[in-house]
Amino acid sequence: MRDDPRLQGRAVAVGGSADRRGVIATCNYEARSWGVHSAMPSARALKLCPDLVIIKPRMDAYKAASRQIHSILHDYTDCIEPLSLDEAFLDVTDCTLCSGSATLIAKEIRSRVWQELRLVVSAGVAPNKFLAKIASDWRKPDGLFVITPDQVDDFVLSLPVKKLHGVGKVTAAKLAAMGINDCAQLREHSPLGLAKAFGSFGERLWSLARGIDDRPVQPFSRRQSVSVEHTFDKDLPDLAACLEQLPSLLEDLTRRQQRLDDSYRPEKPFVKVKFHDFTQTTIEQSGAPLELDSYRLLLSAAFMRGNKPVRLLGVGVRLLDQQQDAVQLELFSQ
Repeated sequence: MRDDPRLQGRAVAVGGSADRRGVIATCNYEARSWGVHSAMPSARALKLCPDLVIIKPRMDAYKAASRQIHSILHDYTDCIEPLSLDEAFLDVTDCTLCSGSATLIAKEIRSRVWQELRLVVSAGVAPNKFLAKIASDWRKPDGLFVITPDQVDDFVLSLPVKKLHGVGKVTAAKLAAMGINDCAQLREHSPLGLAKAFGSFGERLWSLARGIDDRPVQPFSRRQSVSVEHTFDKDLPDLAACLEQLPSLLEDLTRRQQRLDDSYRPEKPFVKVKFHDFTQTTIEQSGAPLELDSYRLLLSAAFMRGNKPVRLLGVGVRLLDQQQDAVQLELFSQ
């Protein structure tokens, strides 16, 4: 919108071309009102919204804007945990600017991003990450929502359980089957009962229903894996066709690995397969060498889980963070 004012007020999405089996990466609120959403095939999106404008991703422009925004954020705190190019957690506990007020800091950041970049941003202010994330979504795309400590209990009480961090469709359906649709109903259950139903996540649910989230903002986010994937113009009909694609995918993966610094050590290979019906599976193996034969075996096993045409293949490697290990060794040696 900023770079092409003619798109103002129109339904716009970023994604791949419909005639090349592209997928929507993101879209604006005008497009969402027609039912368009991320990860939807572009062809399907155009059927829902015939006037949808689909533009190609411009990663260089997005990264440049992200760097500029993060430069602004660092004026207030260095305790920043990036979630994506356009989203991050900030801990401003020790910030003395704006009289130390998190609300005033959020207002000033939003104002500066608009003045310097002509981009609108939403912000959420809350005592913890779980609530801050919900607050930031509350008045999108251009708003500020604040949850003060004394408001937490009342706010969370009426919150739908599907809004809780870590609750996906499967967990939400299981909770609904138990008669639990909001946090007020969730609070009626004991930690032990929730643990029996949901394992270790049950204790987490008990805490979230009370607005409790002790996760710290982690400024140094380290890679856990490196991977490449490709969506094909036409479905790959069988395993043999999939195996033919492995060498080129592994070449791309090798190039990406070479860009990593020496603090990472490749640990175990993995393969991702997305079938024509959008079901998908991932399989990995500890101790397997990072060679073509290993990936062939993993791909064969993954394919047989569905045994149907494939639209996307991905290959990758889990990484061992030697820098983190070195820090831990240093701590224990003191």
